[in-house]
Amino acid sequence: MEKKVLVVDDEQSIVTLLKYNLEQAGYIVLTAMDGEEGKNLAMAEKTDLIILDLMLPKLDGIEVCKQLRQQKIMTPILMLTAKDDEFDKVLGLELGADDYMTKPFSPREVVARTKAILRRAQLHQEAAESQEEQTDSIVIGDLKILPEFYEAFFLEGLLELTPKEFELLLYLAKNKGRVLTRDQLLSAVWNYDFAGDTRIVDVHISHLREKIEINTKKPSYIKTIRGLGYKLEEPRTE
Repeated sequence: MEKKVLVVDDEQSIVTLLKYNLEQAGYIVLTAMDGEEGKNLAMAEKTDLIILDLMLPKLDGIEVCKQLRQQKIMTPILMLTAKDDEFDKVLGLELGADDYMTKPFSPREVVARTKAILRRAQLHQEAAESQEEQTDSIVIGDLKILPEFYEAFFLEGLLELTPKEFELLLYLAKNKGRVLTRDQLLSAVWNYDFAGDTRIVDVHISHLREKIEINTKKPSYIKTIRGLGYKLEEPRTE
């Protein structure tokens, strides 16, 4: 089945460029020219990916992302921004965007990112739907992960995780006790085979800590290994 991508941008030239290149790559493309129209389309249509500009009329990209996540619409979001403002990029990621790209960008790179995000989403869906998957859970302290259901629990409460947050948590858990560099995490979770922006990893780690750590300033599960990366480990009992 063909994958459906929603492009939300108020610059007609960018919409035309992305629509052409994505359709050439085999995707069905829906378009919207403002945030309100984009949000409504995302809620009405079953899309596989949303390419969302940050600066939009009516509703900006951050507000669109926020409202969609509040409505439990977990469609992967690739955010586009012409800004160099780190705050906007980080805020977009914290609100549930899976990735971002800064304008100007190469259409080829957008298609490559689209393929990578959708490939990970497909693995997510196959794992959730498969009846032959093993039902083994991963338990680390008060954290319980059910890989086949794409669910995770902390203190027996269901965690509300974006697909990318779940994939990052699962990869850390599968490598419990092992120090993983930011580049390793970027390659494994975001599936990039080129040098990416490792700040994406830091933002998602911070977001996970807010959900599974009692004290984010003194994390018990996800430890920062200075100069190297991160590792997930069993919390120490006092």
